[in-house]
Amino acid sequence: MPQMNKGGKFIFGKSVIREDGTVRLPDQAIEEYHIINDKKVYLFTGSKITGGFCVTRKGLLNPSKLGHILKETPELMNYTSHSGEFIRYKGRFYCWTDISSDGKLILSEDMMNFLNIAPGMELLSIRSSDIAFTMGAKGPLLEKAEKYNGVIPIY
Repeated sequence: MPQMNKGGKFIFGKSVIREDGTVRLPDQAIEEYHIINDKKVYLFTGSKITGGFCVTRKGLLNPSKLGHILKETPELMNYTSHSGEFIRYKGRFYCWTDISSDGKLILSEDMMNFLNIAPGMELLSIRSSDIAFTMGAKGPLLEKAEKYNGVIPIY
């Protein structure tokens, strides 16, 4: 879907957290970020306003201006921490997890508790930067999406 208002954030769609913790990422986000290329993704805590989590992959994060995050946390860079284990780095928390070839993540109960999200919630997929996109759980963008008259794809 396009921007909800001129100059606003671009919305890819909504993803429902299933009872088993499965989250299907929107097709357009998968394609734009080539998010399944590395077969693993990094999740990191969202902003205080939007909550949820951001999604990226090593092939985007490592060569970027934020590549120091991986260089300074080798357990993330090398995937030697446990999948879904959040590691603090300069005010945010990061983890890695597997992603299926059709763009599904499985969030454990511990991951959902850490991120303050739960099965049944809808996450709004928002283009954040050329490095990551956000799966927002709250805030003004979600409120605006609820009032949007157009169609927002649900995954």
